[in-house]
Amino acid sequence: MAGEVKKTTNTLGGETAPTTTKKATIFDVIKQGESQFKAALPKHLNSERFVRIAMTAIRLNPKLAGCKKESLLGTLMTAAQLGLEPGPLGQCYLIPYGNECQFQLSYKGMIELLRRSNQLSDIYAYTVNEKDEFKITYGLERNIVHIPNFTETSKEIGYYAVAILKDGTKAFEYMPHEAVEKHGKRFSKTYSNGPWKTDFEAMAHKTVIKKLLKLLPVSVEFIENLRKDEKTFNYKESENKVEEIEILDDFQEINGDTGEIISTDSIGKEAGEGLFEGN
Repeated sequence: MAGEVKKTTNTLGGETAPTTTKKATIFDVIKQGESQFKAALPKHLNSERFVRIAMTAIRLNPKLAGCKKESLLGTLMTAAQLGLEPGPLGQCYLIPYGNECQFQLSYKGMIELLRRSNQLSDIYAYTVNEKDEFKITYGLERNIVHIPNFTETSKEIGYYAVAILKDGTKAFEYMPHEAVEKHGKRFSKTYSNGPWKTDFEAMAHKTVIKKLLKLLPVSVEFIENLRKDEKTFNYKESENKVEEIEILDDFQEINGDTGEIISTDSIGKEAGEGLFEGN
């Protein structure tokens, strides 16, 4: 990156040789902000590792370097506050959207937040392939049977999530592949250029878990953390404060190709209506 040339004067009033000051890169800015990340991170997470992972995520997706500094730092600070590691293999994604950076939970990040709530004994999601043995029964005795076929490769036809509460109560939810794809196109602002394209299966697992949440007694704190998903933030350095700069409700209808908000009305139950009812 080109530097700026500055001229200085010596004590006798004469001009000295010009000096060049190097303009700070986004990597410099992130490194300089390590102390702020350290203050935001839970005690069990290391700030040096967080900074290293953040810089690696930017190197892997150079478009992030084109995002506004305040937006990128706001997204990283949000990840730090939630105690989640960013990046393609981490617990949240940094998604460039124009010159803004969007925070997006990954499947692993959502599972991590749910486990921390201390309200569940276990939670998991699986993919159903065409040649698997798979059966769901509803009614008075709900059950799900899944026997994967590991010997033959076949296309993905659906996804399900199972949650087991502390008292042993079980709940599950299933979504066909087409329903998940429709949901992603309808509600994700970055469907055409984000993890929906690079990691569809993980996003499908996240989607079916989100649908399952309406059946679970999740905490208010978890719901507030979940509301940060697919939002953009600004970091105000002078106040050491993160502010949400865009409110994109889970139930707003989005054009998956352009990111345009089509409708702000509540969508039907198929899209997950009722997820935050009463909150």
